[in-house]
Amino acid sequence: MPSPLRVAVIGAGAAGLAATKALIDVGADVVTLDRSQNPGGLWVRQNEGSPAYASLHLNTSKGRTEFADLPMPAHWPDYPSADHIAGYLSDYADTFGLRDHLRMGTTVAAVERDEEQGRWTVRTDHPDHPELTVDAVVVANGHNWDPKWPSPDYPGEFTGTQLHAHDYRTAEAFRGKRVLVVGMGNSAMDIAVDASHVAAAPVLLSARHGVHIVPKYLFGRPADATGGAISALPWRLRQRLAETMLRLAVGRPQDYGLPAPAGGLFQNHPTISDTILHRLTHGEVLPRPGIARFDGDRVVFSDGTSEAVDTVVWATGYRVSIPFLSAAWLGDDAEAMPLYRRVFHLAEPTLGFVGLMQSTGAALPVVEAQAKLYAAWLSGRYALPAADQQQRQVQRALQQATARWGQRRPAMRIDFDDYLADIGREIAAGERRAAAGDGITRPAARTTNTAGAAGTEQKAEAHR
Repeated sequence: MPSPLRVAVIGAGAAGLAATKALIDVGADVVTLDRSQNPGGLWVRQNEGSPAYASLHLNTSKGRTEFADLPMPAHWPDYPSADHIAGYLSDYADTFGLRDHLRMGTTVAAVERDEEQGRWTVRTDHPDHPELTVDAVVVANGHNWDPKWPSPDYPGEFTGTQLHAHDYRTAEAFRGKRVLVVGMGNSAMDIAVDASHVAAAPVLLSARHGVHIVPKYLFGRPADATGGAISALPWRLRQRLAETMLRLAVGRPQDYGLPAPAGGLFQNHPTISDTILHRLTHGEVLPRPGIARFDGDRVVFSDGTSEAVDTVVWATGYRVSIPFLSAAWLGDDAEAMPLYRRVFHLAEPTLGFVGLMQSTGAALPVVEAQAKLYAAWLSGRYALPAADQQQRQVQRALQQATARWGQRRPAMRIDFDDYLADIGREIAAGERRAAAGDGITRPAARTTNTAGAAGTEQKAEAHR
């Protein structure tokens, strides 16, 4: 086993916790930094900046969402609540002894590379540890915390209340109000359904483009379990089969007055909801086209109709923000940053990323696989391919993603099942490269601090 490297993990949500565990397991000396007070990131409603609202539940089933190293309890529902997931992540930290490595309530201000020393300096607001010098940095700060407001601005002026879905907590904010929700994602549908039970009038749901709406159960099973059953097929064939099943089960979005999907299933992110179609068919939510302009308390839509509205909720997504890294590392657009296997920075592999992707399925198994890939490299048992081979793989992946998803964050897009299988093959290939003395290996350790480097596998076994 090579001498341990000191690693800073930035973020203690699901991605950061998975990275912390994987790095401890290979003997690294890990410090994990997070501005929140509690591990679990955005799932923890008590954490500052968490967008978790009262009715939030998983949109992927527990069997397809759980970490492989810690299955979710068998007695839980198929689609656990946000509070369930917050507790699960807290239990994950306890089970694998991660808390001793967590430095909570610490905001990272900057991460800088010292090329002469071949190390990184992490600058924080911690009064006792304002600087940390490490051999490697894993960025796991998430990308669902910086709200993206609509652009461009709409003509006219709206005199009512506007809020982003990020700030929504409970439906009481809409009691007795006339509400317009803008967006077709999961949060938009949840908020529209919640508001429809307390609003003064049917909730308006506005969107310029449609999406596929998938119920949480298809044919008596969690909908994503159906996808897993056909995961070995090419995605185009999977798409045709899944669209046929969906059409037979619930029909088309157009049948409910919604716009037609902008792309095929598995090409744009579907909305997972059992309740929105029910509220649409009962007239408690009314579909509307995109907004053309505002006129005082009225919203004028692209078809020329208008409605009086008290509150507009913008469910328009999030920006990718990594404020502690400079443009020298991020490029002009963090969403388009090329990463080998969505993990390794092409210019410097000691800068790794876990969770900077957009999956067709759940996130937790993906970040767990990414964490294990990065840890395998830092352990020395896995070697990266040569730089030119990494570049070619990234270019191929981008071309394939663009052909499938167009310009909607193609660099970040992954197919859940394909990606997980690919990471397994990549680790095996990298082990063969390392055994043959080929490829790019981890740097030599420059620290003797090995505190907390004990493995966690025994703790997992004891938990089970």
